[in-house]
Amino acid sequence: MISFIVSIIILIVAYFVYGNIIERIFGIEKDRETPAISQRDDVDYMPLPTWKVFLIQFLNIAGLGPIFGAIAGAMYGPSAFLWIVFGCIFGGAVHDYFSGMLSLRHNGLSISEVVGIYLGPYIKQFMRLFTVVLLIFVGTVFLVGPAKIIDGMTDSMLGIGVWVSIILVYYVLSTLLPIDKLISKLYPVFGAAMLFMALGLLLVLFVGDYQIPEVIPANLVNMKHNAENTPIFPMLFVTIACGAISGFHATQSPLMSRCIHNETEGKKVFFGAMITEGIVALIWAAAAMTFFGNVDGLNVEMAANGNNAAWAANEISLNMLGKFGGVLAVLGIVAAPITSGDTAFRSARLILADTFKYDQKSILKRLYISIPLFVIAFVLTKVDFAIIWRYFAWSNQTLAMIVLWAITAFLIYTKKAYLVTFIPAVFMTMVCSLYILIAPEGFQLNNTISYVLSVIVTIIISVFFLLYVKRNKPKSE
Repeated sequence: MISFIVSIIILIVAYFVYGNIIERIFGIEKDRETPAISQRDDVDYMPLPTWKVFLIQFLNIAGLGPIFGAIAGAMYGPSAFLWIVFGCIFGGAVHDYFSGMLSLRHNGLSISEVVGIYLGPYIKQFMRLFTVVLLIFVGTVFLVGPAKIIDGMTDSMLGIGVWVSIILVYYVLSTLLPIDKLISKLYPVFGAAMLFMALGLLLVLFVGDYQIPEVIPANLVNMKHNAENTPIFPMLFVTIACGAISGFHATQSPLMSRCIHNETEGKKVFFGAMITEGIVALIWAAAAMTFFGNVDGLNVEMAANGNNAAWAANEISLNMLGKFGGVLAVLGIVAAPITSGDTAFRSARLILADTFKYDQKSILKRLYISIPLFVIAFVLTKVDFAIIWRYFAWSNQTLAMIVLWAITAFLIYTKKAYLVTFIPAVFMTMVCSLYILIAPEGFQLNNTISYVLSVIVTIIISVFFLLYVKRNKPKSE
């Protein structure tokens, strides 16, 4: 329990201490007009209250990540606490803050365009395709997944197809309508529900007879039953993404960079939402490690239920929070993925609009871009692309890696303290290269060979990056 409490305290302190350091490094300008004001179109660009922007950002980046990812990561043991804490502070919060603020500085541009400014046109073209494909996959999975859950809860009264159609209609509306019409009204409610559920679990952990394992040397071992095939490094660092660092966040931050009315709000919205998500992930990881008795019990139950994190989350909610927990579980397990799916499509629309410089004031122009996205997503619901989805975890962290390199380039070009992102970028490069070399969905190479190759790949990419930024400068700051 002591390690768990200390972990939460560290995250809170980090917001005020390291958050202020990162804010100073970026160099906010209080009197600088934000895109919400200068580019206002009352569709995507419009100032919203800070508390509302924070809750929307939190739900955008959270979804099921800090719940399902934390439960799966808890199977490794207390090592998960360390990754959540330090990954969140030095990786995720920094990644989210800079990606959001750089978008804000560049008139609310999508992350692919921002990356292109600092890493060049070739990377920009790659990022445009990479992020749109990634977002379509996210939207599709979060279209089918909730439909299956609801269908199961209702004893297949209507059928999965009907629920897919209903959710798709909502996705169309949330993608096309001005952000203050639907998203800004629903998200604060769902965001507050997710936070309330996490706080409820936290209270039960404190007052109940639960023994949370401590972060001590004896516990910092791989506690998964198939430890040899799932080494902590890099598997844990990809399993827990949203609670530590996630590239998907960089696709969502531009949505809120278009709604912030002053640069001083950036730390609260971007850095603060990530720290909050880290705390939520800690709570769910702790609950998973204790509810089933211990980490070994968690592994046994997960194996018996097909490693289904949704099942575990539902069991934890219903038993630790009672009937009211069941209601919150529905909000968390059903509403959370839906609220990630809709903004995935909205982000894809904005990326394509930025790519083709297509104005989005007219709803017809929004339809021209959105219809193909939904047609593709609907077709994908008919295809079993589970194998393709297995690459999402790696793709997600690869996106975070690229964004970290782009932020580092910005810091170097502007003569700022670039080590705050250079070190995380190198680390995530190592994680991503090692994962694809060693993972079942990757090359499945021998562990020793994979580690050696990943070091070589990381060194090559790091050297190439330093040579690139030495020779090039962006067209605009």
